[in-house]
Amino acid sequence: MFKANSSGIRSWLLNGLLAVLFSSGVLLAPLSASAQGRTLPDFTDLVDLVGPSVVNIRTLEKRATAGAGNTDEQMLEFFKRFGIPVPPNLPRSPRPERGQPGPDGEEAQPRGVGSGFILTADGFVMTNAHVIEGAEEVLVTLPDKREFKARIVGSDKRTDVAVVKIEATGLPAVKIGDIGRLRVGEWVMAIGSPFGLDNTVTAGIVSAKQRDTGDYLAFIQTDVAINPGNSGGPLINMRGEVVGINSQIYSRSGGFQGISFAIPIDEATRIADQLRNTGRVTRGRIGVQIDQVSKEVSESIGLGKPQGALVRGVESGSPAEKAGVEAGDIITRFEGKPIDRSTDLPRLVGNVKPGTKSGITVFRRGSVKELTVTIAEVEPEKSASRASVPEPKPQVAGPAQSLGLMVSEVPEAAKKELKLKGGVKVDAVEGLASRAGLREGDVIVAIANFEIASVKEFEAALTKIDKTKAVNVLFRRGDLVQYALIRPAR
Repeated sequence: MFKANSSGIRSWLLNGLLAVLFSSGVLLAPLSASAQGRTLPDFTDLVDLVGPSVVNIRTLEKRATAGAGNTDEQMLEFFKRFGIPVPPNLPRSPRPERGQPGPDGEEAQPRGVGSGFILTADGFVMTNAHVIEGAEEVLVTLPDKREFKARIVGSDKRTDVAVVKIEATGLPAVKIGDIGRLRVGEWVMAIGSPFGLDNTVTAGIVSAKQRDTGDYLAFIQTDVAINPGNSGGPLINMRGEVVGINSQIYSRSGGFQGISFAIPIDEATRIADQLRNTGRVTRGRIGVQIDQVSKEVSESIGLGKPQGALVRGVESGSPAEKAGVEAGDIITRFEGKPIDRSTDLPRLVGNVKPGTKSGITVFRRGSVKELTVTIAEVEPEKSASRASVPEPKPQVAGPAQSLGLMVSEVPEAAKKELKLKGGVKVDAVEGLASRAGLREGDVIVAIANFEIASVKEFEAALTKIDKTKAVNVLFRRGDLVQYALIRPAR
């Protein structure tokens, strides 16, 4: 009897205590299924808001009239596997889709499918440059199924941004977002036409910002499902604003594998404004070939952390040469902005109007120098000329032998041709120097931050260095310079 009563009392007390705790907010009741559902992102309002601004873009090109061909087998397999009807605008090759044969026996035939979005109510549409590249006709289809033949306003291959114009008014334009507010981990949504499937919505999160892929821009990386046909469509934040243009995917199979890239909208709109105003993009240049600065090199030359852009070559007559920039310099700042990675420099310079005077900070053999450069306009790339060093009479440098080097003087004619102030030519290399990457024919212009004008100076510099530590060597190979680290024997 006592045990039963005792158990009942304990149960009554426990229930009373839990009731007090829940009522006071100390303990929270488990969320119901409906409450849990409300905590997840809901994209329905975003689709209603932005969906009417997203367009399908088809491109046509003229080809010789031929018999009917087959739709791409991989795409057909995709639709068959999932029981999806084949879209009428799926690219087919070489079967003609529209248009009549011309007098030359050619006919407008489909070239590709992409996406885009309406920039302005009067018909300017943004997309990727690669979507319309090579097209002889561009067709824009709105979500309400109206179709327009578009005029190409301009495109920029470097950033993969293009603008086309359709003759329409009162169109629903997108809202442009602030890329500075975009955070890694936040939800984003894409709308586009993957495999020609119009108005397809996918979602995910921002995986990284400022992702350097070696292109002119640093991309937004997401895990939003992007496939062929999504190119040119908008990346949208939870406020219904466009923050990027879906442009690339990382894939080994050609399909989506969890990594996609979008062009930041601030850069895209800057390019689009130029295209709308002039039909082309004007970029600044200073005329240098650059490379990354490794951690080992930065520590060896006294730069500290790896930063800046290593100048491997300076174009003859370029703004950089006139400003006093030299091969081997490390540009650490441009217009006061730090250069964290070498790819930051062309982006910053490219955004400057040609003719502008800009300040640059360079690190040169242990010291910092402030220079002023007048920005020039980017022009078609020229092939670099390769000057050769005539074969001088070899001269053995005694102290250099411990590093595995045999060097000789660089003739004056060769210095003039290569635009060198000095240096010594590597006639033979082995051992430590060979393992560091030096080759016969290289011209060493500095060692351990000491400029070298002759074999005598080279020998003198070698007597001052600590051979128990890695030695940095700045050398010229062809038209470019680079660093090597000769490490002590172990």
